[in-house]
Amino acid sequence: MDTVNAVTEPVRSDPPARRLGESSARSEKGEQTRAAIAAAAQELFLERGYEKTTMRAVAERAGVSLGNAYYYFASKEHLVQAFYDQIQAEHAAALVPVLDRSEVFADRLLLSLTTWVDVAERYHGFADKFFKAAAEPSSPLSPFSPESQPSRDAAIALMERVLAGSNLKVAPALRVELPELLWLAQMGMVLFWVYDSSEGQRRTRALAAGVVPILDRLLRLTRLPVVRGVADDLVAVIHAIRRA
Repeated sequence: MDTVNAVTEPVRSDPPARRLGESSARSEKGEQTRAAIAAAAQELFLERGYEKTTMRAVAERAGVSLGNAYYYFASKEHLVQAFYDQIQAEHAAALVPVLDRSEVFADRLLLSLTTWVDVAERYHGFADKFFKAAAEPSSPLSPFSPESQPSRDAAIALMERVLAGSNLKVAPALRVELPELLWLAQMGMVLFWVYDSSEGQRRTRALAAGVVPILDRLLRLTRLPVVRGVADDLVAVIHAIRRA
């Protein structure tokens, strides 16, 4: 019986915990490499601008092969997507610690918009190059592209946070859609910001300061019976567009 057991005993493999640990280590190393490539790209975008930054230069700055750079980022446009993600992360990091200083919705929304301008200011010099690519509907840089979904979802979630801690009361159906609608309003401000050549983009800041109180008043009106129907119609249009 012992002889049979010795013959039929399967070859031992590494314990599951060890295999899991090795896989986790490879994953962590991969994330570190990806982050290094993204950081190198951001440095070069700032130093040289978008058009003069090449994938080869990014790979050299990150200390990886060109093939490795393409393994993590299929194109220079995808590197910009990581750049978008970084701006979004910086925006959240700057906004969240100060957001709850006020529960007034207009204050919170204005703080969110102006904090974004603060974070993005140092990238303004080459923002127009990004926008030209982002304006192409099929581009991965489009804010509505599948590639942009992580940063888009994060931005909408941040608007949800702006709303959740505020004193704003709106029609229930509109409340569900409001974070995304506010994000779309922010995208309009970003477009204005791209072409704002004033020092420190003061015109963009003035635009935000002027528009936010108007939005606040309009949104509060949606609780009135005479306006609530219009708000419901707007939500119905949004749903119809999504189904199209």
